[in-house]
Amino acid sequence: MVQKRFRVSAVIVWLSSLSLGVLTTVPKIAEKHPNGFEAITSALITTSFTLFVWYFNIYSLPKFTKEHSATGFSYSLLFRSIAIGIVLMFLMVGAQKLAIPSVDFGPVVLMFEVRGIMINLIFYMLLHLLYQTHRNQQVILELERSKADNLGAQYELLKQQVNPHFLFNSLSTLKSMVELEDKNSVDFILKLSDFYRFSLENRKLDLISLSEEIEILDAYMYLLKARFEEGIELEYRIPEDIYRTFIPPFTLQLLVENCIKHNVVSLDYPLHITIYEKNGLLVVENPLRLKKNPEHSTEVGLDNINRRYFHLLNQKVQIENDQEYFRVKLPLIHENRNR
Repeated sequence: MVQKRFRVSAVIVWLSSLSLGVLTTVPKIAEKHPNGFEAITSALITTSFTLFVWYFNIYSLPKFTKEHSATGFSYSLLFRSIAIGIVLMFLMVGAQKLAIPSVDFGPVVLMFEVRGIMINLIFYMLLHLLYQTHRNQQVILELERSKADNLGAQYELLKQQVNPHFLFNSLSTLKSMVELEDKNSVDFILKLSDFYRFSLENRKLDLISLSEEIEILDAYMYLLKARFEEGIELEYRIPEDIYRTFIPPFTLQLLVENCIKHNVVSLDYPLHITIYEKNGLLVVENPLRLKKNPEHSTEVGLDNINRRYFHLLNQKVQIENDQEYFRVKLPLIHENRNR
């Protein structure tokens, strides 16, 4: 990631320098017999010196950051700035003495030198504080960017799990149909081909509308009907406006697969799955009639759905099991967040 270059606004530099220069004229103006010219030269010296301190330290900063990035502080730069400042302030006060011979050079130069050292210390520390704040912000931004990239990569892996999982289950279904010499095997293969093409078109999306998800589920139910016939039933009780909400692709298909994996599906004991809306949640419900020997679990379904919802909404799906019914409650998403 390209880091933002550290800068100090010219407005801040000039405004602080001018303000400090004006403040130094207050004692002169407050004297019983103020000398206006002396006050102006004092303000000019302080303003010019403060500008020097600002820009000397700002332009020394690139070298400082390379040599002292570990410690975060450069005493040599500070002492060099103070030493150069002492010489510069002496020359400025000397120039003032030439312009105003009545100035008592000894006390005045001492006063300005002390002032110069204080300005050097204060503004160096201020610049150091600003730079450290800038560095901390850059580190935080880089960490957030890395975190976001990592979460994005994890989510892409979650989405990529769905299609291989569906293909695995579909091929298992086809295997069973072929072994039973089911006459619908060819139609199943054709529908499977169409359905898988449709899944490839949508797998890169974070969200699709619920109406599109229902179309996917209806196509999947056609494939299931080829195997289980009347042994599986699906009922929708969804208000019209809920169809315009959004859902991660293949969520409902994974939940139906989960029902089939764990429950008896037969003509004698049909599996009845109901999808409905309640209290702002989309509920997928089925009565519990657990298999004695459930199918081998790939551990993709519920965990995948839960993690995708957590990534998109920072919410988890609700799972209820009251020993009679198994329910999965999905938060409704009213905004398409495809990125």
